[in-house]
Amino acid sequence: MAKQNLHDLQAFVVVAREKSFTRAAAQLGVSRSALSHAMRALEERLGIRLLSRTTRSVSVTDAGARLLSTVAPHLQGIEEELNSLGALRDKPAGTVRITAHDHAIVTVLWPRLLPLLKEYPDIQIEFNVDYGLTDIAAHRFDAGVREGDRVDKDMYAVRLTPELRMAVGASPGYLAGRPTPNTPHDLTAQSCINLRLPTLGGLYAWDFEKNGQPLKVRVTGQTVFNNTFLMLQAALDGMGFAYLPLDLVQPHIDAGHLVPVLEDWWPRSPGYHLYYPNRRQTAPALALVIDALRYRA
Repeated sequence: MAKQNLHDLQAFVVVAREKSFTRAAAQLGVSRSALSHAMRALEERLGIRLLSRTTRSVSVTDAGARLLSTVAPHLQGIEEELNSLGALRDKPAGTVRITAHDHAIVTVLWPRLLPLLKEYPDIQIEFNVDYGLTDIAAHRFDAGVREGDRVDKDMYAVRLTPELRMAVGASPGYLAGRPTPNTPHDLTAQSCINLRLPTLGGLYAWDFEKNGQPLKVRVTGQTVFNNTFLMLQAALDGMGFAYLPLDLVQPHIDAGHLVPVLEDWWPRSPGYHLYYPNRRQTAPALALVIDALRYRA
């Protein structure tokens, strides 16, 4: 097979999975126009249409779906085998792609992986900030991070942290002259800082728990973010109540910049876990990353 055809098949798989030329081009590191041209050239060489294009979306035709189901596993197998050859090198090398949300990256992944990167200069790590429950196989990530150890049966899960606890607080300036909430439902009459989840496209409902009884509350306010640290900044700037990991807000509580409320309702979660595919062989670079991130009490 011509080298050009192999590159185009790899690009086709990414476009088909992403259902977007823009996202696929960003992942492949090429321009959108160059990628679109390559796909049309592939279709012309094969003499069949693989992709259905509209102004807003891209989908595979029946022929495209057949090609995807046939080619993708072989390309993935080739990539895994090439990565496994890294075990024969004197020093581990290669790229490890991890998807996680910003709090996990800043507080757990980066502090533990920074020494690894300095020790092994031939290892590259790509961090992707994402609040969604990403299908790491479909999006070609090596691993992902989520709260809890409930993952698909074809995945391994490794604990990264002990239990996590969420907290609710607001600045003294915001609270001045306003009633302090006594129950989570009281927050519905206050200004709150919301988080939008990409998985469902809606706003996150705040989880609470007391005496073993869970409770969800939907709140409103002037601001919506998809970034934990911007939510924290908005709370510090007096925009209302924020629902954030306790370890993130505790220094601001201790400094008097945030006032905690509803402490007996703050829930706990199982903590962060790294999940990755259950493969025949784990690439050496990924194995080092897993070991560096593993929680040790």
